[in-house]
Amino acid sequence: MTTSKRHYHITTFGCQMNKADSERMAGVLEDMGFEWSEDPNNADVILYNTCTIRDNAEQKVYSYLGRQAKRKHEQPNLTLIVAGCVAQQEGEALLRRVPELDLVMGPQHANRLKDLLESVFAGNQVVATESVHIIEDITQPRRDSKVTAWVNVIYGCNERCTYCVVPNVRGVEQSRTPSAIRAEIEELGRQGYKEVTLLGQNIDAYGRDLPGTTPEGRHLYNFTDLLYYVHDLPGIERLRFATSHPRYFTERLIKACAELPKVCEHFHIPFQSGDNELLKAMSRGYTHEKYRRIIDTIRRYMPDASISADAIVGFPGETEAQFENTLKLVEDIGFDMLNTATYSPRPGTPAALWDNQLSEEVKSDRLQRLNHLGNLKVAERSQRYFGRIESVLVEDQNPKDQTQVMGRTGGNRLTFFSGDIKELKGQLVKVKITEVRPFSLTGEPVEIKQALSV
Repeated sequence: MTTSKRHYHITTFGCQMNKADSERMAGVLEDMGFEWSEDPNNADVILYNTCTIRDNAEQKVYSYLGRQAKRKHEQPNLTLIVAGCVAQQEGEALLRRVPELDLVMGPQHANRLKDLLESVFAGNQVVATESVHIIEDITQPRRDSKVTAWVNVIYGCNERCTYCVVPNVRGVEQSRTPSAIRAEIEELGRQGYKEVTLLGQNIDAYGRDLPGTTPEGRHLYNFTDLLYYVHDLPGIERLRFATSHPRYFTERLIKACAELPKVCEHFHIPFQSGDNELLKAMSRGYTHEKYRRIIDTIRRYMPDASISADAIVGFPGETEAQFENTLKLVEDIGFDMLNTATYSPRPGTPAALWDNQLSEEVKSDRLQRLNHLGNLKVAERSQRYFGRIESVLVEDQNPKDQTQVMGRTGGNRLTFFSGDIKELKGQLVKVKITEVRPFSLTGEPVEIKQALSV
């Protein structure tokens, strides 16, 4: 089977883990001789990497698929793949719904794409959703950026939040070895990348499935140890990580982030609800008081740290008073960014079967109220940047203004300023902030630090 001059297209839905998986699968396809096509209609292989956290993301996948399934009737050599969480959840049911599909593969199989495709090219329709031990990241991802990169440190999740489908579709926790993670980051530094985001569905669980314990009885490897272990690799200027779980978030980790200069002062810690009864019903394993203590501790060590979070409104049984507890927590803490969603019943989760579901009208009303307050607090938090000098890592040109470049502060605020992307890409630039908006900043460059050449 020759694949010269054949093209592929990947559409990614959902979280950072999905984006990282898509980059790895793109790397596999390019190793096989495929070339990237911006237009899916010019591609011979179309891959949808899917998300099942919310129903609307799932429905969007089916609408995209329908269009390409029609095209396949005219072009039988078109290869259609559904990967990711919808694939894992639906399995063979996807083939019954869209018989034109060639390959259905869960997220644990991302690194097996070549073998699976070879089976498809031999004439098989393939479903790969069985639970497997994830093959180590041996592929070279086709990374979307030349400045920032994702590195998976742990796959899967052992939590059993009653609303969440992730453990069903991404499987049990599987930590990569510290040496494999370090080697990947080292290679990124050699290739000129400046920022790495360490990824895990529940990153604080890193290492607890790896063998060995310390004399004090704690796991031999944990996420804080990993930060110390990878911190000093040459070429890498910044480290970020996501997503944290309040149940496992420790003062030791906060202290490490304060001590290690390359770790950005940004924490993404979902709280989901500000009401203890609801947190218990969600099986989150902490109280709103514990969550507030975590934020207080972060601000004690790092007063300027950015805090972002996720919240759900309209969870089954949520009363107006309980929703107001969420509003109170948002009012009190003042997040730098708040991702919000209405509760969406997901197949195979306990909460989907409960009979105390709320109406769409109530959910929509609460979402609007939470978004309004969240945006006000984000705008307030943004004000502190006015007149300050921030270090911005330049990632790209501003698509709306070719005379400007854009990048992020350590606290993860998108920042625009005048400059030539050819000269500045990958540079850390000191920028004086002259204009403040809720979700982005504009400034003037005051000093350019030459990126380390390795």
